[in-house]
Amino acid sequence: MNVRALLPSRRDYRQLPRTWRGDLLAGVTVGIVALPLALGFGVSSGLSAEAGLVTAVVAGLVAAVFGGSNVQVSGPTGAMVVVLVPIVAAHGAGGVAVVTILAGAILVVAGALRLGRAVSFIPWPVIEGFTVGIAVIIFAQQIPALVSAHTAPASEHSSNAIAAAVQSFADFDGAYFVWALGAVAVVAACMLGAPRLHRAIPGSLVGIVVVTVATLLLSTPLARIGALPSSLPAPAVPAIDPAVLGSLILPAATVAALAAIESLLSARVAASLAPTGPVDADRELVGQGLASLASSLFGGMPATGAIARTAVNVRSGGRSRLAAIIHALVLLLVVVAVAGPVGEIPLAALAGVLMVTAVRMVDVRTVRSVLRSTRADAVAFVTTAIVTVSVDLIVAVLIGVVLAGVFALRALSRASAVRREDIAGEPEPGDDHIAVLRFDGPLIFAGGDRILDEIAAMEDVSVVVLRLSKIDHVDATGARLLGDIVQSLERRGVTVLVKGMQTQHEDLFRAVGVLDALGGGDEEARVFDALPDAIAQARRLVRGETATA
Repeated sequence: MNVRALLPSRRDYRQLPRTWRGDLLAGVTVGIVALPLALGFGVSSGLSAEAGLVTAVVAGLVAAVFGGSNVQVSGPTGAMVVVLVPIVAAHGAGGVAVVTILAGAILVVAGALRLGRAVSFIPWPVIEGFTVGIAVIIFAQQIPALVSAHTAPASEHSSNAIAAAVQSFADFDGAYFVWALGAVAVVAACMLGAPRLHRAIPGSLVGIVVVTVATLLLSTPLARIGALPSSLPAPAVPAIDPAVLGSLILPAATVAALAAIESLLSARVAASLAPTGPVDADRELVGQGLASLASSLFGGMPATGAIARTAVNVRSGGRSRLAAIIHALVLLLVVVAVAGPVGEIPLAALAGVLMVTAVRMVDVRTVRSVLRSTRADAVAFVTTAIVTVSVDLIVAVLIGVVLAGVFALRALSRASAVRREDIAGEPEPGDDHIAVLRFDGPLIFAGGDRILDEIAAMEDVSVVVLRLSKIDHVDATGARLLGDIVQSLERRGVTVLVKGMQTQHEDLFRAVGVLDALGGGDEEARVFDALPDAIAQARRLVRGETATA
């Protein structure tokens, strides 16, 4: 194992003399964009705005230095919030701290074991399905912040975001709802309108400033973030209760899986936006794991690579790790210099930012493309989205991958076929007792019974020639199936000849006994490279001549 390849090196900054100006501007831009998201996701998770800000600073800095992408921006994300809400409700902030440590450790181990490429096995429709599901959940999670200033604690609501949103209306306050809805409308208008004036204007920050100033001037009833510390908390190892440790293993594995999926997808998207250098998937896992470990020491939450912030970084000119480092330092400056004003931000304004963010996560054209692609992909997409909203994100991904796998195997099984071919040339007496069977496509475990049944249905045949040259893939089950076919035919008194056995398949066929199943004991008289030789041998056998090659 090459540990050095998973650690930072001077090569990470070899482009810095050429890119530092763009990195500096991009870092400041992303820091401004990340501020409302960090605060909003911290509140939405059930923890606090402080937890979201600390995560963006600490995890953002560590992931930038240790991660496997030159332009990845990390911090709290909407997808992670979806997973954290039920953990907070069941185990409190202390449970989240332990889960963050465990998840970080899992990611570091996964990176060390070179498991970074595993995310490539997740099909595109599944990814789009859970993205839509996450967007629905994030939107629904903001509704309790709009209906009343005094909604019931999360522990009293359902762990399902939509059910919790409905339950929150038990505390409905009409006057408060009007003010909150107005705040959301102002933020949404700024986020949608500001880029039309100039793409560099951070609409979410402008909207938050406008709503905050209006709230202070008009003395609205809107609930606010509250006091924030003017410095990072001192690092401390969270208390770990052995009695509850076992119950946190599964949530930690879920968090780690999500962090791996989202971070690697984000890095892959960033690499497609501009020439930002290679992505080391294994190092990215290690970097995200270390980021979560560091975040837990400062009271933060699990972090992942953030697709939207990373895209802003690249489009703003970021080309090296310096941009993500600057982004973290900008947020640290906010903590140190303007914690007081930030504490006056209304929660409804943050809810508006996250609602617009959720809507933007759903690309209508992409959804339409998936639904119009194939029936199998559409089913996997819709199922993943529904299970994400109604059950759990990781369960949804697993079900989506399984569904996609089932459909892929179904397609492979349909691609495998056995066809009886006519014997070329002038017919000879006895040819009607010879069957030439051509195998096409993969010979795998899927569809084996169908092939066996087709061959078993043949009657009045004395010799069967199996043409194997068109088989493109064979697994152990497929090879065993071929052996069963040979044995079945031989037991019926049908002589089996093999033509075109490929070199790469020969060892497998020998290992499972396909060639041993051929009767007569003389392999040279049963296995042929050319079809005319196999046909000539079959005709001799039908005429009752000695079986000689």
